[in-house]
Amino acid sequence: MLKQILTHKITVLLLLSLLLMLPIQSVMDLNQERQSFRAQAISSIMTSSSGPQHLIGPILVQPYVQTLVEEVDGKTISREQKVYRYVLPEKLDIQANMQVTTRKLSIYQAQVYTTRFTITGNLPTEGIADESSSTMVAGQPYLSMALSDARGINSVPELQLGEQRIPFAPGSWLDGDFAGIHAPLTSYPTTDGTFRIEFDLQGMDNLDIVPVGRDSKLQLTGNWPHPNFIGDFLPSSFKLSAQGFDAQWQTSWFATDMENRFNRLMTENASSFPSFSVSLVQPVDHYQLNERAAKYALLFIGLTFISFFMFELLKGLRVHPIQYALVGMGLVVFYLVLLALTEHLGFAMAYLLASGASVVLNGFYLSHVLGGLRQGVGFSALLGLVYGVLFGLLQAEGNALLLGALLLFVVLALIMILTRKLDWYALTNK
Repeated sequence: MLKQILTHKITVLLLLSLLLMLPIQSVMDLNQERQSFRAQAISSIMTSSSGPQHLIGPILVQPYVQTLVEEVDGKTISREQKVYRYVLPEKLDIQANMQVTTRKLSIYQAQVYTTRFTITGNLPTEGIADESSSTMVAGQPYLSMALSDARGINSVPELQLGEQRIPFAPGSWLDGDFAGIHAPLTSYPTTDGTFRIEFDLQGMDNLDIVPVGRDSKLQLTGNWPHPNFIGDFLPSSFKLSAQGFDAQWQTSWFATDMENRFNRLMTENASSFPSFSVSLVQPVDHYQLNERAAKYALLFIGLTFISFFMFELLKGLRVHPIQYALVGMGLVVFYLVLLALTEHLGFAMAYLLASGASVVLNGFYLSHVLGGLRQGVGFSALLGLVYGVLFGLLQAEGNALLLGALLLFVVLALIMILTRKLDWYALTNK
């Protein structure tokens, strides 16, 4: 009789563990839905301000009007087309200070930055051949800077070229659909090509700067303590602190081959320009941690049921499958409460409150199921330990596999130690 009960209990617990994964999957789907709501909120913030910024420039542009003569059906037809010649800086030195603020929409938030740029350098003044001819007429040159979102420029910047001071005008006037600004020049600089530009640029989340100079340097400081340095070049040096960051980049045409690639990339794929990049990431993605926690649900529920079953077996108690199911649902509700609290309190505090509530609820219930306060407190302590181990697994992303394997090994070892003197044949033959 006991053999049938034991076999039946093990089968029911296995099925119950699998059935509880259905509401866990619903919680994971809800987590994905909340992530999409966050993305929509960030998109709304971006619509009302400005998005991630991708800066190309400054570049000296010499436009030409080229006259083409063609023979069509025996008739001579002439047409005009614009041709652009790009002259890149010899040296480019960018000093930038980024001030990040958090902008909220409902319970969601995004990082909005305002960056103060001071760009200095010099343009080549020698060895630049004039390509004007009878069929190629030069237009007015200008210095151009392309941006992803020109709404990020709140005031009119000024170009200091040698002794000249020239205000920028809207539009990049590059060969393609590029937002930005340009400064019209009276002529191509032939004596003094040094320039200086100061302006403020607003954006969100990411900042990319294309190193167009033969020798390009960038020093970027900011008050965001969690920058992510991405892009094609890592900083040559950087410092991080609780107050912000300070990073320096340096590269040249030897690394970028910018002089040969620039014209082709401008016409084919401007997004593939190599860049110095920084991303203002959140130090912890709460939704990702919730998703990872839910992925451990089967292990978590299984460990709880095994502990419960071993307690029942060793103490000779009888616990109904419905009572197992109620304990299991209490564990499932933990994930829902965790997700709800995370959006308001952050993951760590939400985890502490949700796990504490789960431990207290299950401890109160099990003190009656297991026949005493001592047993309920003991099982609550065990459940709290499991919650603590799960939290450690979530925080140690790089070592999660190692810690998870060690946890399973320890659980198996405990089961073997506790049941080392148990006569299973005698137990199942009763």
